Amino acid sequence: MTETDLNPYSYWVVRYTPNLVRDEWLNVGVLLLDAGRSRFEARFIEENGEFGRVRKLHPNSDEAVLRALERHFDTVVRGAENPSAYLAKLGDTLSNVVQLSPERGLLGGDFEGELERLYEQHVAPPRRVGAVSRFVANSRGWILSRFGEVLRGAGLAGRLERRVGVQEYTFKGDPLKIDYAFRRNGTRGFVQALSLERDASQAKVLAYTAERMRQRLPSIEFTVITEAAPAADNERHQFVSHLLGEQQIGVVPVGKLDPWVNDLRAQLLQ
Repeated sequence: MTETDLNPYSYWVVRYTPNLVRDEWLNVGVLLLDAGRSRFEARFIEENGEFGRVRKLHPNSDEAVLRALERHFDTVVRGAENPSAYLAKLGDTLSNVVQLSPERGLLGGDFEGELERLYEQHVAPPRRVGAVSRFVANSRGWILSRFGEVLRGAGLAGRLERRVGVQEYTFKGDPLKIDYAFRRNGTRGFVQALSLERDASQAKVLAYTAERMRQRLPSIEFTVITEAAPAADNERHQFVSHLLGEQQIGVVPVGKLDPWVNDLRAQLLQ
């Protein structure tokens, strides 16, 4: 990717400081803004393990406040006439418990991929040093970045919904969000990035979610995009593959994205 392919973005890290006396804070979310294209997305902790980490570090943390943050920022920032200026002011008016880092700039490629990369860099639990290179290559952010590039190349970048909540199909308060969604010939389709190496627990969550959603939506299909095809000699890969297969969730490795997206494009543009 050349420098001319990159776009200027602004981002903020959201910090949670439940104990003001000790002044100990924890990063719980990131905000990403593409002012030139009027695009804004927020990404906050949402998995049980992430909230467990917060409770371990801050036993008196308010989980209800944390779970409401993404919806709050999404609502107030999208409604602002000038999101960048609004966030600059917001950083001065937020409570001491929730704080924004100073605005930072970057040149990035795919918007959704950059959001995931920033989340992994600033918010996700740190990984052991020896696993860094593989983690980056196999992460959800890497998978989403590749998927975004293929979507743009096929002219579908703006035709799919992003980060779709599932609580209307499962239970009120369900925090899970699906990466992409679309409608095709009366069928509701959902696409999720999933690392075979790292996201076995998320595969279990997705399998359960698919089962619940099929009870509400008779015409529905699920697809996961993975970093590679499941290896026959890898027990973790085979566990995830079997789990998804039981719920009729298709698996598309990054290496086969182009034909899959081209088929999707032909059907969406009919």
